[in-house]
Amino acid sequence: MTTAIHLCGPQDFDRLDSLVARFHEEMQIASDPEARRAGILPLLDGSPLGAAWLFGPSQAPSGYVVATFGWSVEFAGMDAFIDEIYVRPSIRGRGIATEVLHAIATALRDGGIRALHLEVARDDAGAQRLYAKNGFQMRDRYCLMTREF
Repeated sequence: MTTAIHLCGPQDFDRLDSLVARFHEEMQIASDPEARRAGILPLLDGSPLGAAWLFGPSQAPSGYVVATFGWSVEFAGMDAFIDEIYVRPSIRGRGIATEVLHAIATALRDGGIRALHLEVARDDAGAQRLYAKNGFQMRDRYCLMTREF
């Protein structure tokens, strides 16, 4: 792997928050500094429910990925969900996301995760190709449904 990747800790908050803000703006996700802080800090403080990784140069990361953890009867154990993955627009198309997805999937599998899931927009053919190339498959019988509280 040519893209450096590291598990985030509290010292990475500012760099990660900046990238998350950019991603949320690009994807038109409502986001404010307090909500991002509440969503990010537990991951950096070692929450057993998820983790965040930065990749690329340490002082100016190329992007990030966040995975959250759960339990699945269907998959007979722990599963993970890629909650967010972001690569800076200026460097997309260079295989960075593929390297990162491979590294994260390998690390999670080696850590006992039985299945890795992600959500993709139905009309984002490019992202669907990227994920399919990395072993993700559409589940024809299922769609993600959400209830917010």
